[in-house]
Amino acid sequence: MEKEAAFAWKQQDFTEEAMTVIVTAYCPCSICCGKSDGITKSGTLAKEQHTIAVDPDVIPLGSQVYLEGLGTFIAEDTGGAIKGNRIDIFMQDHNQALQFGIRKTKAYLINQKV
Repeated sequence: MEKEAAFAWKQQDFTEEAMTVIVTAYCPCSICCGKSDGITKSGTLAKEQHTIAVDPDVIPLGSQVYLEGLGTFIAEDTGGAIKGNRIDIFMQDHNQALQFGIRKTKAYLINQKV
């Protein structure tokens, strides 16, 4: 219950409330992931413009998340450095992921998996 209170933006439907997040990018290479098979924590194959890595204590895996200015994604993966209000967007190319850099935006939870 305490987490629900701390993250009031977690609701079943999209609301105007948002969480400010730090967004980075990763690719399926061994540098970014320590492996190169592209398989996510949830067992799916990571897809560009679809997959994000999240802290499942903040955003449950399987949830649909709108990142302001970036689009709508599915929380399918986790990462060692992805803790708290950090999100990692999957990209197919390592250089593209590096060029993405570090951005700050607002995240809206559209549909939460329980």
